[in-house]
Amino acid sequence: MNINFTLVSQAIAFSVFIWFTIKFVWPHLLRAIEERQKQIADGLAAGERGKKELELASQRSLEVLKEAKQRASEIVIQAEKRAADIVEEAKANARVEGDKILAGAKAEIQHEVFGAREALRQQVASLAVQGATKILRREVNPKVHADLLSSIEAELK
Repeated sequence: MNINFTLVSQAIAFSVFIWFTIKFVWPHLLRAIEERQKQIADGLAAGERGKKELELASQRSLEVLKEAKQRASEIVIQAEKRAADIVEEAKANARVEGDKILAGAKAEIQHEVFGAREALRQQVASLAVQGATKILRREVNPKVHADLLSSIEAELK
């Protein structure tokens, strides 16, 4: 066995192995490596996009929360204003109703006073006529003085 022949044959076998590897195995390996690199790059990009989207969503949620708080405070302010308006309206209605009741009571009192005065006048007139009638029966003829009594009664009313 010749050492040179062994070395040359091993070199040729190694060369064939390298050629075979470069021709058939290496492209598949490069393709797999490139696909893996692409997947890793896509994953990193997706992670970055997710991180940015998370930040945007966080900002949006803070904005929405701020708007909701602002809207809630506006609603509370409007409700308080409406409640104050309702209270003022109720007070005004109560005043108007009280004034109406007071005016009605005054009118009723005036009506009662007028009625009482009229009743008193009627009674005074009736008493005066009765008194005059008794006096005139004794002194004068009642038929002659009937007109006089009617005029006195009319004046007292």
